[in-house]
Amino acid sequence: MGETLLTDVDHVAIAVKDLDEALAWYVRVFGASLAHRERIESDGVEEALIKVGTSYIQLLSPFRDDSPVARYLAQRGEGLHHVGYRVADCAQALAAVKSAGARVIDDAPRPGSRGTTVAFVHPKGALGTLIELVEE
Repeated sequence: MGETLLTDVDHVAIAVKDLDEALAWYVRVFGASLAHRERIESDGVEEALIKVGTSYIQLLSPFRDDSPVARYLAQRGEGLHHVGYRVADCAQALAAVKSAGARVIDDAPRPGSRGTTVAFVHPKGALGTLIELVEE
């Protein structure tokens, strides 16, 4: 086996109903501070990133009912949504994942938050975990 595609854990994403309330909880309980906040129109979510070492906790809250996160909350409630792994080259990592037989959500990399490039690997065929490939 060659070199690993995954270079670091970029973030752990948690779906929440109320972004401000969730952020306040992390500040109160852990003394966390907001590192970045962004509305991602294409995904129908707003995110708040909390820096933890070299990674983030990504709090996600939908602002549209047709957002994947809104559907997730309706089916499963608040909680762990996905894990984002850093990769050196998202297009190359996505091609490698597809050639290894994994089912993907994105056929090609697309813009993510903070100026990143991202692609998602489907949880069916990824041990039940939604995986995001993140190129900074």
